[in-house]
Amino acid sequence: MSSAPVSFYFDLHSPLAYLAAERALQVLPGPAPWRPVLARELPGAERFEAFRCREEEEIFRAEVERRAAELALQPLRWPDPFPFDSELVMRVAAYAASIGRAVPFAQAAFRQAFAGGHRLDDPDHVVVAAAACEMHPAAVLSAARQQSVRRGLTEATARAVALGVREVPAVGVGERVFHGERALEEAAGHALALEPLAR
Repeated sequence: MSSAPVSFYFDLHSPLAYLAAERALQVLPGPAPWRPVLARELPGAERFEAFRCREEEEIFRAEVERRAAELALQPLRWPDPFPFDSELVMRVAAYAASIGRAVPFAQAAFRQAFAGGHRLDDPDHVVVAAAACEMHPAAVLSAARQQSVRRGLTEATARAVALGVREVPAVGVGERVFHGERALEEAAGHALALEPLAR
């Protein structure tokens, strides 16, 4: 049984995308490609470094931690510093997508960051995530330096913007885009409602 085309958009620096990624495989009708994009180039993406004050940041962190507990995830551990620069790890995610390993790499990297508390601008932590899904460390770091991989990630982000992706996490279903971790069920329902048209 087929359903409308579904894509999951993420950036590995986002704890909100982490929460969505932990549920996406169970909620979204498959197959749903996971598409790495650079959140900093999306028009409405959360700027985690732009909190107006320490109290605002603490409220945000508490809300994310509470939501992780609601979802029965491991206690959330924040990388230090947070936010971290995701350029390196997102290039590796783009490479992983090109060889069909976007999902296992993203899951391992998200868990390194937000279950393990490790910053993903550190190549050592990126390599650990890659090794968890049988990606060779030397190949991963070599790919991250390739201009073609950088260009591919930039182009993928531009395509996402053109489709209406404003922030991460996001789910594209046909011509509609659903934003936010709590929108997964709505996106899945829309995909299933369009199923007769996709046959």
